[in-house]
Amino acid sequence: MAFEETWRWFGPKDQITLREIKQTGATGIVTALHQIPVGEVWTVDEILKRKKIVEDEGFTWSVVESVPVHEDIKKQSGKFKVYIENYKETIRNLSRCGINIICYNFMPVLDWSRTDLNVMYKDGAITTKFESDTFAAFDLFILKRENAENDYTSEKISRAKKVFEGMSESQKSELQKTILFGLPGSLEAYSLDEFRSALKQYDGIGHNELRANLSYFLKEVTPIAEESGVYLAIHPDDPPWSLLGLPRVVGSKDDLQFILDSYQSNHNGLTFCSGSLGAGFNNNLTDIAKSFSDRINFVHLRNLTRDADNNFMESYHLEGDVDIYEIMKTLLTEQRRRAAHGQLNARMPMRPDHGHLMLAEQQNKNIYPGYSLGGRMKGLAELRGMQTAILRSFEN
Repeated sequence: MAFEETWRWFGPKDQITLREIKQTGATGIVTALHQIPVGEVWTVDEILKRKKIVEDEGFTWSVVESVPVHEDIKKQSGKFKVYIENYKETIRNLSRCGINIICYNFMPVLDWSRTDLNVMYKDGAITTKFESDTFAAFDLFILKRENAENDYTSEKISRAKKVFEGMSESQKSELQKTILFGLPGSLEAYSLDEFRSALKQYDGIGHNELRANLSYFLKEVTPIAEESGVYLAIHPDDPPWSLLGLPRVVGSKDDLQFILDSYQSNHNGLTFCSGSLGAGFNNNLTDIAKSFSDRINFVHLRNLTRDADNNFMESYHLEGDVDIYEIMKTLLTEQRRRAAHGQLNARMPMRPDHGHLMLAEQQNKNIYPGYSLGGRMKGLAELRGMQTAILRSFEN
């Protein structure tokens, strides 16, 4: 048995077509109904429309990524109870349509964050990176967040000021656009005023409060997932530390343990993202994979180089500081265990996460960063080869 090979597709507006994805060898599609406003119910009709598009090209709709969690739920304010009930109904409707894995995240305001989306890699491909001094420069001197200086050492502030003073106006504008980029699948960004307003709404919500709100959400929705035969898979924060005064609570082994302890069920599980967790210098990913292997419902594999000062750059899938081999071996071993016990969650869908923008695609300005065709195809081919070797070793 092997991982179900999947591919993230942003729907009919995606620059990459399902016919092109077919040539990657992936058999499952990971997609979402981005056109539905966050918090509203995904109806059976809308789910079936997307499912038909996917299946007409010979794929299965393997995983939903994502059913977004409304900000009111994260803050536990406003109409959060209504949005939780809507989330439950969406879970039921996805189940009625035969889709049983939901990836989601609990990051306040921002999704994944970078400081540069156009980094020239050593071979001429384009990748992304996060530089902590540059991010601090944005926070302190562009956003000018209230009391931001309290979150940094005097040395960090000094370095950030030097970075800021060395930037041209166009570089400052590009940095702002990059950090406020928005959600995957969208090429729109927040304005500074919109962003300041969104941050303000989290005043008084720290790490413990956000954890408690996540635990409350899980206790509400996981029983519905169990009844519906749906497996939830929370995605780690990217990067896995607090940003701009916003707490992040899905970034460490301790965080993951808290989440899984909040509701003991295989239906309350994880998306194991080696890139998001791997950005954390102190995260031991092999240990995390082994510790929580029985609760991993979805797998994202990618790699990066990182350092102790919270800087990182995305590398190729089999290069970098993350031991993809040991992680894959651990997860394939877990898959064999599930299959031997006849578990319904044995398929363990995996997708190659984030690929470099190769030369052949660099003229297309509408490809969402990290989601090129050629870069991910290269990653999937590398991962498939490694998987084949590991599976052969199991036979000896």
